[in-house]
Amino acid sequence: MPTLFRFIATLAILAGLAFGAMFALATFVEPTPREMSVVIPASKLQPGGK
Repeated sequence: MPTLFRFIATLAILAGLAFGAMFALATFVEPTPREMSVVIPASKLQPGGK
């Protein structure tokens, strides 16, 4: 059973590191807002798609 315990402990440590990295990214990285424009074809604006 020591190998199973070592495997589970390794998975738990890796999961903790992944969670910590995601938490750090969500906390410390601020997105930069910027303007966005999307071109919509005229055929999409017409009723009935004609």
